[in-house]
Amino acid sequence: MKKIKVVIIDDERLSREELKRALSAYDDFVLIGEAENADNAKDLIETKKPDLIFLDIQMPEKSGFDLLESLDNVPEVLFVTAYNQYAVQAFEVNALDYLMKPIREERFSKAIEKVRNAIKLKSSLDNAVADRKIFIKDGEKRFFIPLDEIYLIESLENYTRLFFQGNKALQRRSLRQWEEILDENIFFRINRTEIINIKYIQEVNRTIGGKLEVKLKTGELLEVSNRQAVKFKNSNGI
Repeated sequence: MKKIKVVIIDDERLSREELKRALSAYDDFVLIGEAENADNAKDLIETKKPDLIFLDIQMPEKSGFDLLESLDNVPEVLFVTAYNQYAVQAFEVNALDYLMKPIREERFSKAIEKVRNAIKLKSSLDNAVADRKIFIKDGEKRFFIPLDEIYLIESLENYTRLFFQGNKALQRRSLRQWEEILDENIFFRINRTEIINIKYIQEVNRTIGGKLEVKLKTGELLEVSNRQAVKFKNSNGI
């Protein structure tokens, strides 16, 4: 059986010890690291690439939500909190589950079963890259987003706007930064200000002026620049 790699992130040592004791009863889970703050946790996650993180929401300086927003690829998340208000927020962002402190054995067991099912489903998918998730904040809203559910990214000076699942979210990240983390087999930069998900293309036409125009399944009509048109046609067999 494949081991599920785990990192525990909590600023309280006793809380980390409590989680380790609870986790020790499950042979298919292996602890590969722990961190007491968001910065150390970020380095640990990017280096060791865990399947699952137990994440305290409220920590000094940077919260658990701040940590998630800083990651280009978010593993499965079980939130751990002593505050009900954060538990509610955890569900609002579609976390896998949350645990209230102190941890109850029966509740922990149910959360572990959810993790197993989620990991099993992920391993059965053909395209592991497409299953990657990111976490974003836009004002008071928070989202976990599978990358392949983003269908359009547009540049707005120092920001970009993401379109996904009928939502929009403003991010302080450039198109170039998005290109560095997106799968080039799924996403294509059609012009200076827009990246599209090619899985959402409904049709491609030429305008009266001879430009290529893409219509997305979500209804947007977008123009492909002359510079990108040849590359677009070659990569999409047009």
